[in-house]
Amino acid sequence: MNNLTLRQLRYFEALARHGHFGRAAEDCAISQPALSVQIREMEETLGMPLFDRTTRSVCLTGFGEEVAGRVRGILRSVDELGELARGAGDDLVGHFRLGVIPTVAPYLLPGVIGRLTQRQAGLDIRVRETLTQTLISELAEGRLDAAIVALPVSEVTLTEFPLFTEDFVLVRPDEDGAKPVPDAQGLSEMKLLLLEEGHCFRDQALAFCSTGSSAPRELLDASSLSTLVQLVGAGIGVTLIPEMAVGVETGAAQVSVSAFSSPRPSREIGMIWRKSSPLDGQMRQIAEEVRLAAEQLRQGAGGRAF
Repeated sequence: MNNLTLRQLRYFEALARHGHFGRAAEDCAISQPALSVQIREMEETLGMPLFDRTTRSVCLTGFGEEVAGRVRGILRSVDELGELARGAGDDLVGHFRLGVIPTVAPYLLPGVIGRLTQRQAGLDIRVRETLTQTLISELAEGRLDAAIVALPVSEVTLTEFPLFTEDFVLVRPDEDGAKPVPDAQGLSEMKLLLLEEGHCFRDQALAFCSTGSSAPRELLDASSLSTLVQLVGAGIGVTLIPEMAVGVETGAAQVSVSAFSSPRPSREIGMIWRKSSPLDGQMRQIAEEVRLAAEQLRQGAGGRAF
């Protein structure tokens, strides 16, 4: 039997992940026919089909599913060999693949990237914005180096580095700004606008609203904080947003922003990475730079709780 090549394993992993020859070929920066040839050669080497192919989709066979798990482990180990070399110096150089949740990315990333660019000249930052569970999966598969998420994630394979804690604020239509700020019980009786399911921020907001009662009676979902704030400005309901989003999201909307009485709803933001990564020391350095970028953002916001 001919030996499998590392290139074939990477092409196989891309096709297994995308389930589409065109997207996998684009991800691997090769032509679709070249990818097909490599996958076919891999199947011939193993003597078994890895994919079921139809005119509309590509999916793993039962054997392909077993191979996929082994291949991800092999590629992760190969990538960690490269990380071992990268970790030999004091500073991290080369590609740094950073994942960020959507309720943090637009507000914190500009400062983070600016600070890292100044202090880590050899770093090429690649950003991936998506939901927490996807980031955790991609970290485990070695497709990300680190991620900024809400803690805790409680994954035994990941290191959690706390960065900062921030409060949530209440966003109401402008004409309601003089009214008393509702507590959790009062909020649960209002029409509450929240992010759609899958966002950890939704779960955190619901947890606060449900502390003294059942969940809110009326809920409307949106895909972004920006949409939530604009809907509030249109008089549709109220919402909660993290303090770091206030300056960006509320400036052009007819809304009022109010702080809750203590105990305020809040979240802890942190950076996570694989415990097996040889870059632990460099990750901690980068996490500290992220923390300082958040501190600068807080100071620019007038020293509020965030």
